Amino acid sequence: MPQLQVTIASTRPGRAGLPIGRWAAEAAAEHGGFDVELVDLEEMRLPLLDEPNHPRMRKYTKEHTLRWSEKVSTADAFLFVTPEYNYGPPPALLNAVNFLHDEWAYKPAAFVSYGGVAAGLRSVQALKQVLTTLRMVTIPEGVAIPFVFEHLSPAGLNPPPPVAGAVGPMLDELLRWTNALSELRNSPPPQPPPPPPAGRGMPVGAR
Repeated sequence: MPQLQVTIASTRPGRAGLPIGRWAAEAAAEHGGFDVELVDLEEMRLPLLDEPNHPRMRKYTKEHTLRWSEKVSTADAFLFVTPEYNYGPPPALLNAVNFLHDEWAYKPAAFVSYGGVAAGLRSVQALKQVLTTLRMVTIPEGVAIPFVFEHLSPAGLNPPPPVAGAVGPMLDELLRWTNALSELRNSPPPQPPPPPPAGRGMPVGAR
């Protein structure tokens, strides 16, 4: 089966993302279409992007980047569990995405978002612009949890029926895209263009 990584985006102490991520991973496992792995960005301990080379070159110099690259490379699809911070996604998630480049390509992504009345959906909209730039496919089906703290207890997340009912259709669509993109994921990555010949100046307007 294709591997789905359920990624907990928030790293804040006391975060709601941990029980929500566990609930999402359990729901994905019950769906039966994926081999599910729960990935917690808090455990990855990525610093603010500190690689000297562009991620597209894949010339990583840090052990944490190599570990992160290996982790993301094994996935065929992603389910990002994310809150909303000031109309945008958590900095930890954006930082984790920007550490890499080709590892994300041709993989579909879905979202479980949570928050207040907006249910984290503005975070999702911002993330979609970033992920599509990396050749990912973001699907419109998703799970949005408004007024999330009303549904949390020491036992975890107890989702209301509309939230629980949205999981199956989202995973069905995510699986369709995962299978459809498999040929592109397994093809050799595109090669960067060759450098200009020695002695040639930069073209007009390239400066």
